[in-house]
Amino acid sequence: MTEALSDLVRSMPKAELHMHIEGSLEPELIFALAERNGVTLPYASVEDLRRAYAFTDLQSFLDIYYAGASVLQTERDFYDMTWAYLERAHADNVLHTEIFFDPQTHTERGIGFPIVIGGIHRALTDAQKEWGLSASLILCFLRHLSEAEAFATLEEAMPHRDKFIGVGLDSSERGNPPEKFERVFARCRELGLHLVAHAGEEGPPEYIYTALDKLHVERIDHGVRCLEDPVLTARLAREQVALTVCPLSNIKLRVFDRIHDHNILELLDAGIAATVNSDDPAYFGGYVNDNYVALFESLPLTRDHAYRLARNSFAAAFIDEEAKAAYLRQVDDYFATA
Repeated sequence: MTEALSDLVRSMPKAELHMHIEGSLEPELIFALAERNGVTLPYASVEDLRRAYAFTDLQSFLDIYYAGASVLQTERDFYDMTWAYLERAHADNVLHTEIFFDPQTHTERGIGFPIVIGGIHRALTDAQKEWGLSASLILCFLRHLSEAEAFATLEEAMPHRDKFIGVGLDSSERGNPPEKFERVFARCRELGLHLVAHAGEEGPPEYIYTALDKLHVERIDHGVRCLEDPVLTARLAREQVALTVCPLSNIKLRVFDRIHDHNILELLDAGIAATVNSDDPAYFGGYVNDNYVALFESLPLTRDHAYRLARNSFAAAFIDEEAKAAYLRQVDDYFATA
């Protein structure tokens, strides 16, 4: 990749649509919050914790992810975590971000829902005031838990309905197909919430079908295994169902062995509305620009691909048509002069 192309992808306006806020907890902040809250960690140092980030699959990552989240106890903790991510997003020229949060990870530990969403939402409000950074929240249900527990979480969330725009489905994909949550997603659709789900990362292409047909999701999070099914690939392209692809995550969790093996170019060539995102950036080796740079350094991606990826990120965002058009004009203007 030329220096000019590297500068282009770093500086271009972009949206990020697949980022778990708990996955932005850097080891340094984990230790700072542990000290603040008197939490004892099973790691001797920041370096010791970082060394543990050698994951073999999704579950090995989730085990450390949930342990890291244990340091989050007060509204200030959730604010500090979210603000740290928003600073990095702003530095990466992210103009709009849609952030996942996992309330069940915290309410199961006795942390009240208002504490969780209160701290996160306050940081989003401050980022809008400080930089004009647009940010929205998507509440994720943990798929290894029951649908009844998801319904209970939805009930808990309803007094805070003004603070989140949609629901998603994350955690262990294997053995937890999307249709397990068909009724709670139907209820969320009745409530006017946007719907997304993780599918086709470790799970098979069939999970993408059921996410679309049983849950009626508007976007697929990950979805990279769709290429195993030509009929599904054609459908995603025809219906322009966006995939929120997370390249460094895919490498870290062994979905692909090397970044050179990633299939995002094939997704784009198939006409799919793929986007680039960071997933759990503190654990997977980088924020959104790190993901772009890794792809453009390793694959024969061009300036035209950068333009398409930037436009896809805003086109797939859950924002009103006027705001979307304004962001797309910013992308067009940037590429017209860069």
